[in-house]
Amino acid sequence: MAVVRGRERPRPAFWLITAVGAAATIVFASAQTGGFGQLHWSDLLLFGAVAAAAIGYAEGGLLARELGAWQTVSWALVLSAPLMVFLMSVSMSQQTPSGTPVQWAAFAYLGVVSMFLGFFAWYQGLAIGPMAQVGQVQLIQPVLSIGWAALLLGESVAWSTIVGGLAVIFCAGLAVRTRNSTPPPGPR
Repeated sequence: MAVVRGRERPRPAFWLITAVGAAATIVFASAQTGGFGQLHWSDLLLFGAVAAAAIGYAEGGLLARELGAWQTVSWALVLSAPLMVFLMSVSMSQQTPSGTPVQWAAFAYLGVVSMFLGFFAWYQGLAIGPMAQVGQVQLIQPVLSIGWAALLLGESVAWSTIVGGLAVIFCAGLAVRTRNSTPPPGPR
């Protein structure tokens, strides 16, 4: 979506590295689920969520070039607030939220630091661009989540997961290092 909306022109090396990374991800995911051909409705929903996120990140990156990163994030929250308040009310009417003080503190930290302030840096990076290369950094997030789960929560990690994670990091790193053949357009 960054290429389409941002009119970026990554070099063929970018596409090759991205294809290798995607193939490695598909092979890894297929090995975890028992082989190819095991497509489920939840897989299609996940693909739809990824496509929606790609559109949102591309549009947000373009807006951050014009408005600024913190303004883009803040306006997104203001515009989505009515729907979020409605959905929260429906959810709370079905089940009252509960949690320990530590859980509420963790929730507050994730909401304010990770999701609000963290997006300032993310959209600033997308605004600086090029978005197609900067967006590749997002591929490392699941690998880091698995790593932190192993370190902090004692989750077991198989060697295949480690190899798959290293392949993703390697391909994302190479893709980030490629250069566009034409610079992205500046602010309008």
